Amino acid sequence: MLLPYTGRFAPSPSGPLHLGSAVAAVASYVDARAHGGQWLVRIEDLDSLRVVQGATHSILQQLVALGMKWDGEILHQSSRLDAYQTTFDTLLSLNLVYPCGCTRREIVDSVLRLQGESADGERPYPGTCRHGLPEGRQGLSWRLRVPEGVVRFEDRWLGAMEQNVAHTVGDFIIRRADGIWAYQLAVVVDDAAQGVTDIVRGEDLLSSTARQQQLAKMLGFSAPRVLHVPLVVDESGLKLSKQNNATALDLTQPLAVLQRSWQLLGFERLKVSNIEDFWAQATPVWVQRLSRANLHGIN
Repeated sequence: MLLPYTGRFAPSPSGPLHLGSAVAAVASYVDARAHGGQWLVRIEDLDSLRVVQGATHSILQQLVALGMKWDGEILHQSSRLDAYQTTFDTLLSLNLVYPCGCTRREIVDSVLRLQGESADGERPYPGTCRHGLPEGRQGLSWRLRVPEGVVRFEDRWLGAMEQNVAHTVGDFIIRRADGIWAYQLAVVVDDAAQGVTDIVRGEDLLSSTARQQQLAKMLGFSAPRVLHVPLVVDESGLKLSKQNNATALDLTQPLAVLQRSWQLLGFERLKVSNIEDFWAQATPVWVQRLSRANLHGIN
């Protein structure tokens, strides 16, 4: 039996939203409303060094200006440290995690020496510390013991997907060398705690899906359904991101932002004059597309 739909939008407060994040937010929001479900907002603020003062407030103001109304209380990952620790303790008791003393540079050098540069840019961890720390080394980070096997899932936009996490990624980090809980652990724990059934996000996170689903299974959680929308890139082909100094949304014209985001998702501009009518018309259009096998490339 399918659970009632619960979706979420989970920005990091490293700056205000830009057009790329607006596209993901629009898709996430309209998908939740099309299903008559809940839409949650989660602030991914674990990495305190990347948190920009006032960014959370700005992001929430931007969502409000775009007519997006979230359900329930906003969850801040920085308030969830005990939950991540409890999950880590469970994995440790099952011998599913181990300390790693490798630096990032050492891993890169080792992978390039043994395997060369992979086509997808992934550099799988070679397992140096899997059977114990080398003599004279101290644990820096903690890694998950990834089981062998192919993870298969259906992406509601892209279709059938699969990845052999053990070969493509290797044992991945769940607690960083600086003590911060890794995104891959936190997102799985939070999605389960919030009852998230559907994740709609940018295609840059597609490569994380298999490892997140694998970890969820190891913890006895149900993996949410996924839908990854196309990335927005600049003139040089770089993904729009805060790290690339993407321009913040111009919310003096919120309807124009929504229309542009909608078009970047592959839809025709809606004939509306206000935000309320935009959402009223966008939702049934999205529902119509959901009846297709997938959304990608359909005009």
